Amino acid sequence: MRILFAFFAALFLFSATAVRADDPPAATTPPVAVTKEARLDQLFADLKRERNEKAAERIAGRIWGEWFQSGSASIDLMMQWSQKAMDDQKFDVALDFLDQVVTLQPKYAEGWNRRATVHYMMRNFGKSMSDIDQTLQLEPRHFGALCGLAQIMAATGHKQSALEAWQKVLAIYPMMRSAQDQVATLSEELAGEGI
Repeated sequence: MRILFAFFAALFLFSATAVRADDPPAATTPPVAVTKEARLDQLFADLKRERNEKAAERIAGRIWGEWFQSGSASIDLMMQWSQKAMDDQKFDVALDFLDQVVTLQPKYAEGWNRRATVHYMMRNFGKSMSDIDQTLQLEPRHFGALCGLAQIMAATGHKQSALEAWQKVLAIYPMMRSAQDQVATLSEELAGEGI
């Protein structure tokens, strides 16, 4: 009898707490993006919607944080060493590390982007452009690489191409102040040249 009573008590408690079909759905939190790609997709969607400049900068910083994660302790260490060499203006040393990074992990877009930056700093624009192209093949939304492309185009006198690159940056990161300024400046310059 006790067992039967316990069974019915448990059954009553279960039926009292069970969700009925006519009950409103419980509030649920959206699923957390578990893969790097999913996190990046969400961050880029947030970046595109954000209209507060400081909040957009924080989102962009989180994107950079995702990009910096290579998934390899050795690659991460070489990236740190390359940054230290760049900070010390030892560009040849930085290139040695970055050559190893892109050889060991050719699908790591940030390795290519960092090497493009070093080439840019050395004014090796052709090599920088080649690495920017590789970066954009791996991550077409890489606004850092697009900024580098725009700067090279401007430095080499290709204002229209520079303007187009800055516009691509703004399509991804609408609140980037420097890109906004460059689009305004180049648009005025190109309009003035057309007169």
